[in-house]
Amino acid sequence: MHPLTYFSFCPVCGSAHFEVNNFKSKRCANCGFVYYANPSSATAAFIRKGNLLLVARRGNEPAKGTLDLPGGFVDMDETAEQGMSREIHEETGLVISQLRYLFSIPNLYLYSGMTIHTLDMFYEAEVPDDVHPQADDDAAELMWMPLREVNPTDFGLKSIRQAVEKYLANR
Repeated sequence: MHPLTYFSFCPVCGSAHFEVNNFKSKRCANCGFVYYANPSSATAAFIRKGNLLLVARRGNEPAKGTLDLPGGFVDMDETAEQGMSREIHEETGLVISQLRYLFSIPNLYLYSGMTIHTLDMFYEAEVPDDVHPQADDDAAELMWMPLREVNPTDFGLKSIRQAVEKYLANR
């Protein structure tokens, strides 16, 4: 379902005359306000220790219990890199200072019964052998997995699965 179908009233004046303007926007016939449904920014990290990849087990829906990469949504007033660093710290306790941008993938993320369009940005980071991440926030578990044992089908979110496939293909 298109995200604009969830909005029936103008968020500025409250008018019920909030009508489709084009595929990605609605316009209020009363006050003229136009709302664009743009994707939310999200990030995920391939954190490596040599030939090991840090993977998380999702603690929450969607895809609870499946594998994931550390990451999440970028907050307002954050750069993608700041959001990525914050999410890594929240989920693993790690402080990462060097991130390398890899690629992005558009995604659909089901949240509270609503499909959210996201633009997922993927980063890579190398960490020293002596780091010991601890699962926190919405990561139920963290584990170091040899890259040769990583199976994309074990990752529950579509864009993460696609990113893992792309990442492994380029190794």
